Amino acid sequence: MKNFSNAAFAPDVIAAMTAALGDAVATLPEPVHSAHVDALAQSILRTASNGERNVAVLQRMALMELQLAER
Repeated sequence: MKNFSNAAFAPDVIAAMTAALGDAVATLPEPVHSAHVDALAQSILRTASNGERNVAVLQRMALMELQLAER
């Protein structure tokens, strides 16, 4: 996982990222692999680090990146 140890997010951003990850994982077919969850989390962290705060956009970007990475 990319090093996000120096990243700092406000509580509302953490709530948005948490919701986006939960929503994204809920769309994955069973069984959900930990590598997929990790990829989604990294994408959400990266996108939020670039200023995105919309839960739906965070979720959509993560799922799109996961889909592209699996090809």
